[in-house]
Amino acid sequence: MIRTAQSPLLFLDVDGPLIPFGASHPYPTYETGLEDLVSGENPLLARVNPRHGPRLAALACELVWATTWLEDANALVAPRLGLPALPVVGLPESSGTVGASGGAGEAGCEEEEGVRIGLHWKTRPVVAWAGGRPFVWVDDEITEVDRVWVAAHHAGPALLHRVDPRRGLTNGDYAVVEGWLRRTVAGWARPGPRVHGGR
Repeated sequence: MIRTAQSPLLFLDVDGPLIPFGASHPYPTYETGLEDLVSGENPLLARVNPRHGPRLAALACELVWATTWLEDANALVAPRLGLPALPVVGLPESSGTVGASGGAGEAGCEEEEGVRIGLHWKTRPVVAWAGGRPFVWVDDEITEVDRVWVAAHHAGPALLHRVDPRRGLTNGDYAVVEGWLRRTVAGWARPGPRVHGGR
């Protein structure tokens, strides 16, 4: 994992990419020796394939959790993958504040606009976290609305890669991400936003 101020980021969801769900067949489970560390552990954690850890760590980017698991991803998922604790994109701030004019504050208006157009709740926080750095976002809920919004609001290159939640991360997904990272690191000096969709 590269960790420099200019290295690309990879925002990683847990449910879907790392914990597949929704297929009609049973999923394989993996024993990691960590099962007894947390009493009452989520039984779906057994679906986390520990082989993802070395593959993720080998990518030319900095990994960041972008998941509703929040810090639980570091406590429960990272050890199963053999990864260190990673930074975590937080949930969006509540828009319960009221502006001086009596209407919803700026954050509330943005949130309402996002809901109206179908923007994923993670999209704004991911772009804010990236701060113009190139990034990959791997999630099972990305749509074209998110890609269009990122293209309009993010100064650097971005790949929004949708993973099929029934399969989780596959060799094909890694090939798309690795290829994009290779091209992006090589061409990072080129100006202008570039948003790509992987599915």
